[in-house]
Amino acid sequence: MTSAPLAAVTGAEGFIGSHLTEALVASGHRVRAMAQYNSFASYGWLETLPTDVLDQVEIVLGDVRDPGSVRGLLEGADCAYHLAALIAIPYSYQAPHSYVDTNVTGTLNVLEAVRALGTPRLVHTSTSETYGTAQTVPITEDHPINTQSPYAASKAGGDRLADSYHASFDTPVVTLRPFNTFGPRQSMRAVIPSVIGQVAAGAHTITLGDLRPTRDFTYVKDTAQAFLAVGTAPAERVVGRTFNAGTGSEISVGDLVTLIGKVMDTAIDVCEDAQRIRPANSEVMRLVADATRLGGATGWSPGHDLEQGLAHTVEFFRDPANLARYKTGVYNI
Repeated sequence: MTSAPLAAVTGAEGFIGSHLTEALVASGHRVRAMAQYNSFASYGWLETLPTDVLDQVEIVLGDVRDPGSVRGLLEGADCAYHLAALIAIPYSYQAPHSYVDTNVTGTLNVLEAVRALGTPRLVHTSTSETYGTAQTVPITEDHPINTQSPYAASKAGGDRLADSYHASFDTPVVTLRPFNTFGPRQSMRAVIPSVIGQVAAGAHTITLGDLRPTRDFTYVKDTAQAFLAVGTAPAERVVGRTFNAGTGSEISVGDLVTLIGKVMDTAIDVCEDAQRIRPANSEVMRLVADATRLGGATGWSPGHDLEQGLAHTVEFFRDPANLARYKTGVYNI
């Protein structure tokens, strides 16, 4: 009997990583999941997964900044999904060196391990932030890279390393570039959980930053399926290529707040918080995806519209046990 394929996931304890872990198990994979080492032996969101899912998951503590940790994680894996990253844009203004260590050097460590071990497939995670404010819409994968924050620059650096390893060593890497993913388990640093969390905690006036930027919001289960699609598609269709994952629809932050109020049946007033405003030249004003390439190569398309995804997210945050995990009144950069 052939054993189930083994997927290795960095950043598995996080928001998207935990959903990807679930999706991999549901598709018949065994998963070796790396959670960042900590002295509390915390596995992050992996701890909340159902027992029947965790039965197929081997959780290891490690750090992508350490080459030995990465090599141990990838040993014997059929596919590696590299999601570990520092992601908060505001914190990248304060600690850019940390972002290079994790997002560039960490990616280098993953690429080196894949190369040394002969791992059959690596799915590398990029971000729509590497495009900067849209110069043409919708944004295709050929759109110029314009990094407007240290975070975006560090992610673009990882992307370029991935491209270079494919060109130089024929490393079987595919890059997935998700647009703004949202859903259950997301941190309060993001706009949707920030709004929903504040309202679910009883606030009627919430604090936000700039309401003008537009984003292409993709529900997290759809993003997880995009990862699975590029990780399992025939190599000739995906390896060596970059793919956007998004819905092709955009909404301003201001209109998003109104829609969340509709879903939550609550009138929401907004107070601008200066500390939530990015520097003027760093704010990305418009992002909307063209995911035609991904659909053509794998058949992927989003299964949820924005309002459906918001309803699932509201349900999550209205559960007192889930809400208790968050500090809704604190601006977490």
